[in-house]
Amino acid sequence: MNNRKTALITGASRGIGAAIAKLLAENGYHLVLTCDKSISALVKLSEQIMEEYSVSCTPLQADMSKEEDVLQIFEHIKNLDVVVNNAGISHVGLLSDMTSQEWHRVLGVNLDSCFYTSRAAIPLMLNKHEGHIINISSVWGNVGASMEVAYSASKGGMNAFTKALAKELAPSGIRVNAIACGVIDTQMNACFTEEDMAILKSEIPADRLGSPMEVAQLVLQLITGPAYLTGQVITLDGGWI
Repeated sequence: MNNRKTALITGASRGIGAAIAKLLAENGYHLVLTCDKSISALVKLSEQIMEEYSVSCTPLQADMSKEEDVLQIFEHIKNLDVVVNNAGISHVGLLSDMTSQEWHRVLGVNLDSCFYTSRAAIPLMLNKHEGHIINISSVWGNVGASMEVAYSASKGGMNAFTKALAKELAPSGIRVNAIACGVIDTQMNACFTEEDMAILKSEIPADRLGSPMEVAQLVLQLITGPAYLTGQVITLDGGWI
């Protein structure tokens, strides 16, 4: 890769991750993109990005909850400026009905992945004395949600992870922030009925769902914003919570 900056975006085959990939490519970033299952969609997205924006884009299939998969990803990365920890899954249901396997899966994909990617990325950023780690979180990490205890716990952990790591890395010029998303119009909401979504929308002062591109725009703003901005969990929810 040349002197252009490089970003790693996890969970990038669709929705928020894909929007972030397109916007960073538009702004000249080389990309490394990951997904767990939708590799054909990720390859197609990567081809479109390379053709449209003339940047390199490497699609990689990986389960971000597995340390060995993350280490394999970083074998392809020699230069890194931005990490966007976007890979995530939800689970809706009573905690009393949740299996241990389901619990560990949610915590693994949503929180363990942040540890694995951040730990691997930090040495590459220390060499430059600069870098960005941006975690895509949720308002449920701030206030919790009934029927989504594991998801809320994982995002609450991500928020604390963000604040703690930011303090650790601030002397090295590496900024760590999180975006606590409200209801964003993605396939993660497919488990809700049309009636449920209408009720949810009525509770949001902005009277609409957020868009993946709005999350991407905030990611870019965090990257290009003041160097003093670190350790923050910024809520993007249309005034909802």
